[in-house]
Amino acid sequence: MATSANPTRDDFAAMLDEQLGGVADDGFEGRVVKGTITAIENDKAVIDVGLKSEGRVPLREFARGEDEHGLKVGDEVEVYVDRVENADGEAMLSRDRARREAAWDKLENEFGEGKRVEGVIFGRVKGGFTVDLDGAVAFLPGSQVDIRPVRDVTPLMDVPQPFQILKMDRRRGNIVVSRRAVLEETRAEQRSELIDKLSEGQVIDGVVKNITDYGAFVDLGGIDGLLHVTDMSYKRVNHPSEVIAIGDTVTVQIIRINQDTQRISLGMKQLESDPWEGAAVKYPVGAKLSGTVTNITEYGAFVELEPGIEGLVHVSEMSWTKKNVHPGKIVSTSQEVEVMVLEVDSEKRRISLGLKQAQQNPWEAFAEKHPVGSTVEGEVKNATEFGLFIGLDGDVDGMVHMSDIAWGISGEDALALHRKGEEVQAVVLDVDVDKERISLGMKQLERGAPAAGGVAAASGSLRRGEVVTVTVLEVRDGGLEVQAGEDGATGFIKRSDLGRDRDEQRPDRFQVGQKLDAMVTGFDRSKKPNFSVKARQLAEEKEAVEQYGSSDSGASLGDILGEALKGR
Repeated sequence: MATSANPTRDDFAAMLDEQLGGVADDGFEGRVVKGTITAIENDKAVIDVGLKSEGRVPLREFARGEDEHGLKVGDEVEVYVDRVENADGEAMLSRDRARREAAWDKLENEFGEGKRVEGVIFGRVKGGFTVDLDGAVAFLPGSQVDIRPVRDVTPLMDVPQPFQILKMDRRRGNIVVSRRAVLEETRAEQRSELIDKLSEGQVIDGVVKNITDYGAFVDLGGIDGLLHVTDMSYKRVNHPSEVIAIGDTVTVQIIRINQDTQRISLGMKQLESDPWEGAAVKYPVGAKLSGTVTNITEYGAFVELEPGIEGLVHVSEMSWTKKNVHPGKIVSTSQEVEVMVLEVDSEKRRISLGLKQAQQNPWEAFAEKHPVGSTVEGEVKNATEFGLFIGLDGDVDGMVHMSDIAWGISGEDALALHRKGEEVQAVVLDVDVDKERISLGMKQLERGAPAAGGVAAASGSLRRGEVVTVTVLEVRDGGLEVQAGEDGATGFIKRSDLGRDRDEQRPDRFQVGQKLDAMVTGFDRSKKPNFSVKARQLAEEKEAVEQYGSSDSGASLGDILGEALKGR
């Protein structure tokens, strides 16, 4: 009975547990419990939560903003039990922790349901801002503050506003929120409502909000539309800033609405009259017009005929004489030029123009000024393996073939006699306007050659195979320069054509003024005749055999020729 009369320490512990409802003190730690304010001492409230001892909580933890705490003895409040007993024997309680835990519970539910939460931006940290979500502190990244970058966030601070929770980790105490997501969602709802009120073809006023290289964004009252640079005007616009400026109020037409992407395409030129209507009538093929060069590319130049109407002068139609050069070396931007209409395609809105066609063909002009047979003078522009190119009037070139450079020597030797940059004279042999070619001859100016204009006339009376009497004008190592008749065409007898036998092929056998018979064997590029004594001899021999002998008559060639001479 001594035991019941004198209770032990364990008995007292059991009695205390029974008095506290059978809950051990350590079961309170880390929990939010309800307590009663038993006293208010200076700046702290004394709170009894049913533990061995009471706890003290600063009154400022009960205040919200600048409001007073408004507490009095007997009020029931929720607090967080940090520790059951500290070194002073008091319970360690926190109103802030209690509010934070309650806020986390609420936020987790709202995050799971995808709801927006209300908070207040109250501070700056690296990379963003801190937000008070009714006791829980969240992080707001700088990129999630607004749809567009915000330079000054001061007007947004300390103002209750909605946020969207992007991520939560209660164990680490991390919450990431976004204000931008809320704005985008709100804007999407507003865009849908506005788009439903708009229709393609509708004319509406808007304000230019932003300008880019490819166009401008126009605010149509809560929704933006793109005004592309090609839809600003029918005339060429190099940059949108040439037509509009930020803040301008413009009247536009809705060209297209994409319901899937909610994008709106706008146009200004659609409200103007189309200058291409009747373009084929205004600009008939062959008409010569004046225009302004607006743009130069590698393949040609664009010429504006009127505002909104441009034509392309292809590089191949820019100059008669300048080939394979950049158009920028022929014309310049803003230059006034005269062009000819080559083709019009109203459906494709294309006009092909010619710059060189508006000028006289230089080959036609040369042919009019310098007919065949006339003498011209020019500079040797280039020497090739087949001839010389001579620069002539009108920025055209003429070619002297190697066979027309000099008499009595080979073409290669004749080419070696001249050099680039040398001033020379030549005779016009032929002008082909279609092929843009001018044929010249230099040897035709040598002594004994027919007068200018008489080359074709003098040789025109001669026929291939005809035997004529020629007079030796000059004896050369390569042969004889001769003239048919007294005022006939001049030609040349090559050394190898002076006779059948080698002994007869010596030019020194002949003298200037000597006459001899020769056959016309052909004509060169300048229509000068070529003569041959050898060909005449062979022809006469053949004729004699046919008349006075045959292969089986037994007569010798000498006998046959003797008979032929007697017959003559």
